[in-house]
Amino acid sequence: MHIDMARLSGEIDALALISDAEAPAVTRVVFSERDREGRTWLKARFGEAGLAIREDAVGNVFARWEGRDATLPAVATGSHIDAIPFAGKYDGVVGVLGALEAIRSLKQSGFAPSRSIELIQFTAEEPTRFGIGCLGSRLISGVLAADGADDLRDAEGQSLHELRARAGFSGELAEVRMQRGHYAGFVELHIEQGPNLEREGVAIGAVTHIAAPATLRITFEGEGGHAGAKLMPGRRDAFCAAAEAVLAVERAALSTGAVDTVGTVGICEIHPGAINSIPSRVKIAADIRDIDGTRRDVVVNQIRAAIDEIAKRRNVGAMIEMVNADPPTASSPQILEAIERACAAESVSHTRMVARAYHDTSFMAGVCPVAMIFIPCRGGVSHRPDEYASPEAIDAGVRVLARTLADLAG
Repeated sequence: MHIDMARLSGEIDALALISDAEAPAVTRVVFSERDREGRTWLKARFGEAGLAIREDAVGNVFARWEGRDATLPAVATGSHIDAIPFAGKYDGVVGVLGALEAIRSLKQSGFAPSRSIELIQFTAEEPTRFGIGCLGSRLISGVLAADGADDLRDAEGQSLHELRARAGFSGELAEVRMQRGHYAGFVELHIEQGPNLEREGVAIGAVTHIAAPATLRITFEGEGGHAGAKLMPGRRDAFCAAAEAVLAVERAALSTGAVDTVGTVGICEIHPGAINSIPSRVKIAADIRDIDGTRRDVVVNQIRAAIDEIAKRRNVGAMIEMVNADPPTASSPQILEAIERACAAESVSHTRMVARAYHDTSFMAGVCPVAMIFIPCRGGVSHRPDEYASPEAIDAGVRVLARTLADLAG
C-alpha cells in the first residue's frame, strides 16, 4: 500500500486557495460562493478516483466505492471542508482528502472490499453560518429534526431553505435522515486540535470518547441609570449579576473534581454599553462539556440554581435558555481494535485518548458504531492560519485509516 503524499499535499494546498481570505488563512463558509467552488473541485477529485457521487437535500456529499456484496451495509469515513473565518487548511480537510487518498491507495494495492466504502463530505460542521455545528450530520442522525430546520437563519436573515436552494440542493430535509444500521461503521481522520500527541511524541490517537456540550444562553434584566447619579445601595446592575454567574460556571465545573469537566463563558453582551451607564441588560452564553453526560447535567443544574440565587439576591430578572445538550459519544470497541491493529501493521505508535471538541462522528454515532483517528498538529493550534500538520503525520494517519477501512470492509 502506497500513500502518494505529494499528490495529497498538493490537493490540500489547492483546496486551501479556494478561500475568501488571503493565504495562509482559509475562509469557506457553507453555501458561500467559495464553498460551492470547493465542492465542485472536490467532486472532480472523487470522479477521477472512480467513485460514484450523490448529494442529499442539505448538501452532504457521498462518494462510494462499490463492494463485492451490495447487500451488506457500507463502511463510511469522511469529515468536512467548510472553514470558519481566518482558519487553517487542515481542520476537516485532512479527513476528507486523506480518506480519498486512503481509498486510492487501497484500490492501487488490489484490495477488493466486500462491503462498499463511502466517503462523506458533511455540510456545515462549523457553526459559522447558522449558529449550530454539525448541521449535515445532525440531520443524518435525526438529532436535529427536519421539521423546522429549513427555518434556520444566518446573521443576514437568509434561511437554510433559501441558501441550500441557491446552492443547488433541493428536496425534503426529512429524506436526509438515515436509519440506525445504515452503515456498518464510521471512522473519521482528524487533526487533534490539541497538544497531547505532539507533546508525547505519539503518531496516532485512537479516540475512545468525544465530549459534548450543553449550551446555555442567559439574560439578566436589571435597571439602568447614570453611573454617577445612581448610588450603590439599591442598584440592580445586570452586569454584576452576570459576573457572579460567570464565576458560578467556573465553580460548578471545578466541583466535579474530574479533568474531563469543563465550563466556559465565551459571550458577554452588555446593554447599553456606555462607560457612564449602569448595565440594564446582559446576555452571556455558557458551554459546559464532559465525556460523562450525567455528570455534565449535574453541573448544568448547579449553574441554573446559582443563577436563580444570584437573580433573587440582586433583585434582577434572569432568563435561561437551553440551546442544546448533545450526548457524549463512546467509540466502538471493535473499531478501536481495528485502528490499533492498523497501527501495529504500520509500525506507528498510538495511544487511546479523549476528543474534547466534538465532530461529525458525535452524531454519526446515532447511525452506526464509530471511532476517530487523531494525528498531531503543531502546538495544538487549530482554527488559525498557522494550523499545521506535517506530511509525516498525515501520511501515518492515512495509512492507519486505509488499513482500518480495509479491516472493516473486508
